[in-house]
Amino acid sequence: MNRGPIADLTANADAIVVANYGDDSVAVVRPDNAGAPALVSVEGEPLAVALTDDLAFVVTSAAEADTVAVIDTRTHAVVGSYPLAFAVTAVLAGPDGKRAYAARAGHDHVDVAVIDITADRVGTIDIGAGAGSTIDALAVDAAGRRLYVGVTTSRGSRVVVVDIETAKARKSIAFGAPIRDLAVAADGSVYVLTSDLQARGVVEVIDPKTFGITASINAGTLPIQMALSADGARAYVVDYDQIAVLCTVTHEVIETITVGARPVAAALNTAGDRLYVADVDGCVTAFRVAAPAPLYSPFDAVAFDAVRELAPVGV
Repeated sequence: MNRGPIADLTANADAIVVANYGDDSVAVVRPDNAGAPALVSVEGEPLAVALTDDLAFVVTSAAEADTVAVIDTRTHAVVGSYPLAFAVTAVLAGPDGKRAYAARAGHDHVDVAVIDITADRVGTIDIGAGAGSTIDALAVDAAGRRLYVGVTTSRGSRVVVVDIETAKARKSIAFGAPIRDLAVAADGSVYVLTSDLQARGVVEVIDPKTFGITASINAGTLPIQMALSADGARAYVVDYDQIAVLCTVTHEVIETITVGARPVAAALNTAGDRLYVADVDGCVTAFRVAAPAPLYSPFDAVAFDAVRELAPVGV
């Protein structure tokens, strides 16, 4: 059931949630169910999606306003809607499932809207990067104490570290190329995906204690997104026409993954042993990959070659 181009997807142990940009709908796919995906209509074009245990936060764009719609993935119903001022460029679900963070860009500043689902209210974390700035990526540590904000300006980019309890920026780390994505490993290390025509794709690794850059890993030609294993051993980077599998220990591309059309997004399930890849033709393909371990173990190439869990299916 192909619904046209896909803007984004995310996954957990029970569901894959897909933003069907051209169809004004969100598909909820059960990986253990061979039946058709459940479709949820939304008001506007869905651009980005984040997921907790049973709630999906979907950014939609319409003429009136950008909105974060809250979808119950069990009942397939829209249970909340939060219209926001300015353009919403990224969304993130907090680890406790009670908050969502929406990055916004106005004409002369950027900020992060904090949506408190329990209290049904919206707060603001001011980032203040000046005219022409955007936020293209958000990440949070497992404890829910630090929010990492990827800000790109005309003069470069930086990761702003925000204390969530006080809603204040603590530190910023400068980069040159635009930031495309952020991820936090289980040990707190922060992985920053950057790319431009000059430097190409690079994954920078930040030590959460010193806020220093500890590694720089080449990551494809013009990557746009990244899925990180929980142990930080592998980064699955969405490049122009493939997924590059990076070993963050050896700093090598150890495998490449291709699908029928150009990939646009990728996500790991909660266990980290399934990688879901969406493409421009509106299909999602699932691959078995090596599950993360406390100690690094090589990419399971045999399992990758042998198993394709979902023959490309349209959603």
